Amino acid sequence: MILVILALLIALLMTGMPIFCALGLASLIVMALLEHNVMSMADTIFSSLDNPLLATLPMFAFMAHIMIKAKVIDDLYDMANKLVGHLRGGLSFATILSCTIFATISGSSVATALTIGSASIPQMKRFGYRPRDTYGVIAAGGTLGILIPPSGPMILYAIVTNASIGALFLAGLVPGLMMAAIFAGYSWFQARAHGDVRAAEWPGLPAIGRALWNSIWAVMMPPIILGGIYLGIFTASEAAAVGAAYALAVALLVYRNVTLRDLIDVTFETMRTSAMLFMIIAAAGLFGHAVTIVRLPAEIMESVAAMGLSQAGFILAVMLAIFILGMFLETIAIILITTPIILPAMTALDINPVWYGVMLMINLELALITPPVGMNLFVIKAISGAPLAEVIRGIMPYVVLLILGLFMVWLFPELSLWLPTQAGFGG
Repeated sequence: MILVILALLIALLMTGMPIFCALGLASLIVMALLEHNVMSMADTIFSSLDNPLLATLPMFAFMAHIMIKAKVIDDLYDMANKLVGHLRGGLSFATILSCTIFATISGSSVATALTIGSASIPQMKRFGYRPRDTYGVIAAGGTLGILIPPSGPMILYAIVTNASIGALFLAGLVPGLMMAAIFAGYSWFQARAHGDVRAAEWPGLPAIGRALWNSIWAVMMPPIILGGIYLGIFTASEAAAVGAAYALAVALLVYRNVTLRDLIDVTFETMRTSAMLFMIIAAAGLFGHAVTIVRLPAEIMESVAAMGLSQAGFILAVMLAIFILGMFLETIAIILITTPIILPAMTALDINPVWYGVMLMINLELALITPPVGMNLFVIKAISGAPLAEVIRGIMPYVVLLILGLFMVWLFPELSLWLPTQAGFGG
């Protein structure tokens, strides 16, 4: 029955139907086959959505959409370009720096790759960067959006596991900055080793000063949101509201380039994104209920006990399975399908859910850039017009670097747990 359920779900997903439809339909078929009371589905859906933390999702989505609409990100990329673009290979640095800062605003890898890529691809090509290197650094930099806080997938993971959002946000900060530094270092080496890469002219201190001043509104966003959470000024939900209010104030009072029509569009886009997420969460709750009925979590626990897997062995097995799933499924689906199933085994093996959550996010970063269904690959293809094969060739070195980063966090848990411990969230 377990194999039938998994095969059924994969078959439904491969048809191209929406994720929530596949999860809901698979759950309904399982309940019908087992002659389970399908009327309990309503209670399951209600309990899945009855969580105050879900209020953070539309507010963070609104914050990102309004900052993009106001073109705050243009000033952010200009600042990074002015700072390091005059160095040979500096444009790749500027791209990673822009992705890192924008990740703290958007919480989305696809939005990061799309927004920064639209600005940086023409610039990098203009200054002699190989096309494949350009596509690789942008697609990889975009993945930072789900590791550096605030991260939408981290919030979903926290909802499923009841882990602290504040602890998860802090735990992702050091690994996120570490991966940004690794990407920047490799892209600098790559730029100097290949192609006739040229540097832009030195813009002068006055121009750099103006660029820093113009970008201050984007740069101030992370300290306001994260600082408020960690200093105990407001909760994660309140931080999302503060971020949305801040973004709206910057758009209306500072940039003054957002019209009433733009606000309506942003609100509609936020509603559509949030509704999609809530439908997936509700359907994932149903699927979790269905797999519990067929004792899938219990079977996994019994299998772990029978095989005598250690904590390290279990993590390696799960990470490998998620890496394979990431080639075919979207990040949200992977979180909501796998986490409830393995959570009992994690508890039994005393695996820290915050530590595991960071490893999961890095693995989901891999899912965004590994074919055949890596979302960032298609984003770069769409905005560049390049063949998909060329984009894939450009991203392959960064796949290796992300795997290296995943092993580093696994071997050295302190990379993810030191900051949460220092902030009083526990080890």
